[in-house]
Amino acid sequence: MSQTDFQPTGVTVYQPGHKEYELSVATSNLLYRFTRPPWVVKPKTTQEVEKIITEAQKNNLSIAIKNGGHSGAGFSTTEQGVLVDLVNMNNVQLDMQSREPTATMGGGAKWGHAYRKLVNGRHDGWVINGGRCPTVGVSGFVLGAGLCPFGRSIGMGCDRVTEITIVVPGKGAREAAKTLTLKRGDTDANKRELFWALCGAGGGNFGIVTEVKMNVDNLGSLTVVAGRFIYQPRREDMADFMEMMNEFYTAKWSNEMTIDSSWLCDLNQTNSELAVRFIAYYKGNKGDFDREIDEKLVIGADVGKLLKRRSSEEKSTRFLHETLVSQWSEETIQSLPSSRTYSIYTSFVFSNDNKDQQIKKITSIIRKEMKAFRTQFTGEQGLLQVTFLHSGGKAAEGPSTATAYPWRKGVYHTYITMQWEDKWLKRDMQGFLAKFKKRLRPYSLCKEAVFINFADRELEADKYEAAYYGLHVARLKGIKKYWDLTNFFKWQQGITLPEETSPDQTMARSLNEFARMEPKVKEEVLTQAEEDRQWDKVSLPPASDFTGDIPLPWGVTIGSGIKSLHDLGF
Repeated sequence: MSQTDFQPTGVTVYQPGHKEYELSVATSNLLYRFTRPPWVVKPKTTQEVEKIITEAQKNNLSIAIKNGGHSGAGFSTTEQGVLVDLVNMNNVQLDMQSREPTATMGGGAKWGHAYRKLVNGRHDGWVINGGRCPTVGVSGFVLGAGLCPFGRSIGMGCDRVTEITIVVPGKGAREAAKTLTLKRGDTDANKRELFWALCGAGGGNFGIVTEVKMNVDNLGSLTVVAGRFIYQPRREDMADFMEMMNEFYTAKWSNEMTIDSSWLCDLNQTNSELAVRFIAYYKGNKGDFDREIDEKLVIGADVGKLLKRRSSEEKSTRFLHETLVSQWSEETIQSLPSSRTYSIYTSFVFSNDNKDQQIKKITSIIRKEMKAFRTQFTGEQGLLQVTFLHSGGKAAEGPSTATAYPWRKGVYHTYITMQWEDKWLKRDMQGFLAKFKKRLRPYSLCKEAVFINFADRELEADKYEAAYYGLHVARLKGIKKYWDLTNFFKWQQGITLPEETSPDQTMARSLNEFARMEPKVKEEVLTQAEEDRQWDKVSLPPASDFTGDIPLPWGVTIGSGIKSLHDLGF
């Protein structure tokens, strides 16, 4: 069909050159700068989403879904078919009068929209179990399970979802899309199965989620404790530093305590071998926080002292308004289209039981790889970051079959980020990451676990489903077959129909068979072929180049810093 043929009734369609189109396709990751679809739509209602899916299915056009646009693997954009940007469906309704308060959020809402409702209402002592970064999309977050600042005491984000509204495709091109309202414990078995699948395996696989309802949780106190600091060990102190980090990761922290940590190797910083950024959240008071730090960090007493000094107790609304924003400001800024670098990612899920000194082996590998990174890329500009998101606790309770996300038993969901500015470094950076992740992968759960919300684009076609969904793959395929019989929602790492894989690729394998699987890396990632192909086809932006010159949608200058929800336009 021609560029002008896609036209759902009553829905505005944007094409290259239009400001609304350029705003939707703008990306901070230059690897996807040429990923520009023929059409962009920005629905305002669930009914418009129905029309979009029906029209696309009738014309055999693929669909990509954008909520927050935080897919590091580039899965929230496309170069073919239709990009459905949910940005206009960002309404949030807070019901604090019910016996069990709830928040109902549109499919395009970001966590900043939700947190702002709590802040404006001065609902101290209450929290929606959402994301660390306020610009992350609500629906994309919970569809990938959701790791939360207070998840160790509340659970995973998807555990607090009570209702989901989703538009699913018709059974064929002649059947219109339809809207379903799913509830936890639904009496209809097929709807109940779909709800289960959406809690951890829902992104782009079954339909478009237009609304999510979640519980609002009582923290038990009007205040929380939060802090952040960056520690740069001296080169001569690295042996002690490594002992301290091993103590830190193997400590049995209370469920009230969450401490994330990021290992940073910035090629522009040469006064230290590496640095570690600590970000703390505590559901309790400052006195109890300090006592737990003293109890758990003995070898790392000096770091514990700094962590106590750089943390403070404050009302939960203030925490949501400015502290959480500041804690993750680098990642927030990096995700905005005004920040343009090349970035690649992968992730792991680690336990911390220290069996066979696993943590010691993991931290040793990270240190060695950071030294190698600094040596290989001397004189260049780039960043190697390894972030440990602290999970476990309540999030790890219950069976792994409770939701479609199978790796909840992990205590640290860990992702690697590599960023650089010079496009000629692409091959070397990708090669470095391929070797790095090969060394760490054996320590991930079942020797292959990958967290879907930090997807690895380069997983092989016969490996990614097992890496993301473990032993749930066969069940998910059955749900896919029932709700998307024609495989309309098909994408590079989507759940496939049962017929599309041979028997030896199904998930009837045991955990022991999983452990023997050896993830591989696609060699084609090291070539220019894909980028060259995109360049030959791309429809470039107009001269004003919205992907670089657009002001932030909220009138903020990056150089002035981002300190609160207000600065982000929420």
